[in-house]
Amino acid sequence: MRMYDLIMKKRNGGTLTKEEINYMVSEYTADKIPDYQMSAMMMAIYFRGMTKEETVALTMAMAHSGDMMDLGAIQGVKVDKHSTGGVGDKTSIALTPMVAACGVKIAKMSGRGLGHTGGTIDKLESFAGFSTGITADHFLRQVNEIGISIMGQTLDIAPADKKLYALRDVTATVDNMSLIASSIMSKKLASGADAIVLDVKTGSGAFMKEEKNAFALAREMAAIGNSAGRKTIAVVSDMDQPLGRAVGNALEVQEAIATLKGEGPADFTELCMTLGSYMLIAGGRAKDKKEAEEMLTAVIADGSALDKLAAFVRAQGGDPAAVYDPALLPKASIVEEIPAPQAGFVQKIDCEEIGICSLILGGGRETKDSEIDLSVGLILHKKTGDAVAQGESLASIYANDQEKLDMAKERFLKAYHITKENAKRQPLIRGTVPE
Repeated sequence: MRMYDLIMKKRNGGTLTKEEINYMVSEYTADKIPDYQMSAMMMAIYFRGMTKEETVALTMAMAHSGDMMDLGAIQGVKVDKHSTGGVGDKTSIALTPMVAACGVKIAKMSGRGLGHTGGTIDKLESFAGFSTGITADHFLRQVNEIGISIMGQTLDIAPADKKLYALRDVTATVDNMSLIASSIMSKKLASGADAIVLDVKTGSGAFMKEEKNAFALAREMAAIGNSAGRKTIAVVSDMDQPLGRAVGNALEVQEAIATLKGEGPADFTELCMTLGSYMLIAGGRAKDKKEAEEMLTAVIADGSALDKLAAFVRAQGGDPAAVYDPALLPKASIVEEIPAPQAGFVQKIDCEEIGICSLILGGGRETKDSEIDLSVGLILHKKTGDAVAQGESLASIYANDQEKLDMAKERFLKAYHITKENAKRQPLIRGTVPE
């Protein structure tokens, strides 16, 4: 088998066999196929596309290119959740304790944030002493004992994907549905869960700006997961404005805690209830969405979801006191209000720009080696469709550096569009796959 022949076959519109894809992925991972040939293949795929069978084969080849997490030692059905990323997306911090409190096992691997979207691990490190650098044995034992663990990606999970993504990033071949879907799903399948619930974001703060593309990606990923024998459900949700009101690590943790007390923002609570319901159904704990929502409501009302978060934080070295007293979380030294420059209605928010404001303040990473400030960020007081008076606060901004605060404030004001006409509020949940 020669890579040259496979490139030509795909360039001419042919379909690669499973054996050909396995050869290509394994040889490239082993540095036996050079970058220039794989670049040519990625470009051929970009223009010619891939069949469903090719996409599944590519996903499985990348999943098996490194370590496959064996969760067999964990009793019961293991359910994972993955988000395609957005601004203010602290969902895992509230959602996983809710689901675990209902009896579904959560064994999750997460990453750090890069750019304008924050990472779950960074947010969890707002709890003093918390660590995701735990051993595989600790990880498995903890899930069995308390029903939940989140660890950093310390294993060599899907190395072919890491290599391929770096190549696609510099050869303008990222934006292809099959390549995006196989990249995400190869890591999910290698992580070993029995069922996967996906949160596919759409809008100005999401990777998929157009709703039709988000649904296409959702269908592609769900098909891959189900073809691989993992029950997979995808929810398409809005990211045309930040999720909830908090943007920034410790501020988002505080909002997640409030949600576990039944005091969270309506949109964030709705998303947690929706994703949580599908996780309970996939985990065999609820027969339908109504029953699942009743279970989730009950664990919030009786405090067991909040207690589950505290047990999870304690088990991974963190101080659980902050779960019950969020005032113990990192605090910024400067808090300033951002007044509205005019009266009217919030017509639109450039969601990605709000994420960049947090990044400017120090709440995100420009590079993988950047140090982040866990205490900084924003609390939004006005969202799309809200009426606002001139001088009324649009947001509170939390900072430790006045110069950074001024830069972020200027950018923030450009991201808010206030007009005399009221805006039509879009639904948070755009749909699910399968329907």
